[in-house]
Amino acid sequence: MEYRFLGRSGLRVSELCFGVMSFNDQEEWSHIAMTSQPEVNNLVDMAIDKGINIFDTADIYAGGRSEEMLGEALKGRRDKYLIATKFGFRMDNEGPNGVGLSRKRIVEACEASLQRLQTDYIDLYQIHSYDFITPIEETLQALNQLIEQGKVRYIGCSNFTGWQLMKAMATSDKYGYERLISLQAYYSLLGRDLEFELVPVCQDQEIGIMVWSPLHGGVLTGKYHFSDEWPDGTRIQEPDDQTPYDREQGEDVLRVVKEIAEQREVSLAQVSLNYLLRKQGVSTVVIGARNEKQLKDNLETVEWKLSAEEVGKLDKVSAPYKPYPHWYFDIFRKEEMDLHRYN
Repeated sequence: MEYRFLGRSGLRVSELCFGVMSFNDQEEWSHIAMTSQPEVNNLVDMAIDKGINIFDTADIYAGGRSEEMLGEALKGRRDKYLIATKFGFRMDNEGPNGVGLSRKRIVEACEASLQRLQTDYIDLYQIHSYDFITPIEETLQALNQLIEQGKVRYIGCSNFTGWQLMKAMATSDKYGYERLISLQAYYSLLGRDLEFELVPVCQDQEIGIMVWSPLHGGVLTGKYHFSDEWPDGTRIQEPDDQTPYDREQGEDVLRVVKEIAEQREVSLAQVSLNYLLRKQGVSTVVIGARNEKQLKDNLETVEWKLSAEEVGKLDKVSAPYKPYPHWYFDIFRKEEMDLHRYN
């Protein structure tokens, strides 16, 4: 397992992060997964044995049970590992202040997560989604206060657009608040939209990218194809439940992934994860697992590396349509290169 710096911080994280949304023992969340505490303890031990040092969860996952079960699994060794959690969505508070990124909501959410995780501090506290109502100044000031109090070590965000991320960074610089060091975002061979705006912003601002849903909810494991009848018992109930994608292109992507997997004698999941570990700006890829078999296979991703030629094949087959003004930039760059050659 390799370790990478998370953004411009001095915090080093394993290239694979264990995302524990599947930690749940409540029927209400059984569509995600059902795991007992002993099973959770075993999965955490497996991840640690392979070198994972960061675990990602959120207060909303399983209504808080994910945090509770992770906290129990790390009891007695919590200081040796990094806990990343998220906040912002509504929990059990149905009142008008039970959702969003107000100072009141952030302070209360942090205290509740600390209690569930059985810890005095959170290593990486992440905004789960942008709040279009609360001023970003209020949100960042509240997070800065939590850092000053020692309840939070670092802050990050998830599911931001490019302009939202830049606004947050500019606000922190203006008022002297702690800067966001990470962006947790969707990125996979079936969805490379991140590369147009967010990857350049993250590189410019030295923000580490944490990838969520790198297997597109299991589609890139090759368990089923887009043209087949969608199976029962999957977390994503319909093909378009998570993110939209080009079905025809998706079949082509799976074909190339399968070819590489067979040549390498590895799983399709490992090829898909390995690809993301080769991409610019990625600090860690968040993997999930319902059982030992899934986790073991995902962890073996770090035991080999795709060649430049293989990455090139995957780049080509998964290339996304370029929206304006990105296609215009390509024309401009070509003309600029032609001019340099002429000169």
